[in-house]
Amino acid sequence: MKDIVLYCKSYSKDFLRLRNLLASIDRHNQERLDFYISTPESERLELERFLGSHGYQWVSDESISRANPRAPMGIEKTKPGGLAQQVIKSEFWRLGLASNYVCLDSDCIFIRDFKKSDFIASDGYPYTVIYQNKEYHQLAINRNYAKAPRNLQVDAENVKAIFGRRGPNYYCLCPPFIWSAAVWQSLDTEFLEPRGQTLWDLCTREHPETFIYNEALLNFRAIPLYPIEQLFRVYYYDWHYFLLRRLGESIPKLKENYQGVIYQSSWDLSLDLGPSKKSVFSRALKKIKRLGRYLQSYI
Repeated sequence: MKDIVLYCKSYSKDFLRLRNLLASIDRHNQERLDFYISTPESERLELERFLGSHGYQWVSDESISRANPRAPMGIEKTKPGGLAQQVIKSEFWRLGLASNYVCLDSDCIFIRDFKKSDFIASDGYPYTVIYQNKEYHQLAINRNYAKAPRNLQVDAENVKAIFGRRGPNYYCLCPPFIWSAAVWQSLDTEFLEPRGQTLWDLCTREHPETFIYNEALLNFRAIPLYPIEQLFRVYYYDWHYFLLRRLGESIPKLKENYQGVIYQSSWDLSLDLGPSKKSVFSRALKKIKRLGRYLQSYI
């Protein structure tokens, strides 16, 4: 078993983004940490057509789901795609490949060299990405986009209530996440199993996996808490990207504080694989609204 590996759960729509992620890992992975990619079994051939078969190891989403003996067979096919993705990413540890893993999304891109010590402390325990995210929340409020941080606050309160914790809200909204198998195991044995549940029951739209992990760590203390801030600069929305670029942010400057960058696929659709399912009118309206947000960044 490795002490840490890289892992990305992907699917066909994101394969162009995934190709960019793989190229950035090949360029910056100084110690050649193993990189695993999971997709549905039905998409393996398409994955290899776009990425080839080198630079990563493939595992199926189904094998991850089956690794939990209490999970109903085929449950990953009965859940909405977003929720299934959350659980599969969180259950990767069950394959027994590593004690810890850096969980990436397809829209991640490394921009500088990295090695194991960026993710694991000298005593062998991983760092935990956990922070209050006040800078982004305040910026969203200042720019009249307060709805998103308000929704995040509700999610944080919902997950805190499950574990009965009071106090500040902590966030780790976007990858890379540095996840410990010991933390997921403690959640399973000390919380889910006694209740006759699996993560498929606990993880919902109101209870995102990123909040669940950090609350499980704070509650069960399976590993020491070594907090660090976000590893990547995340552009949550197009207005966020336009504004920060307007203030002088650039990739060379980001390298001073961040290992990578994320242009979230929820707004940056340029690398979506396949034709859009939106109508011509809907796509045109979206472009007009984006232009308005771009112009607003000057105000």
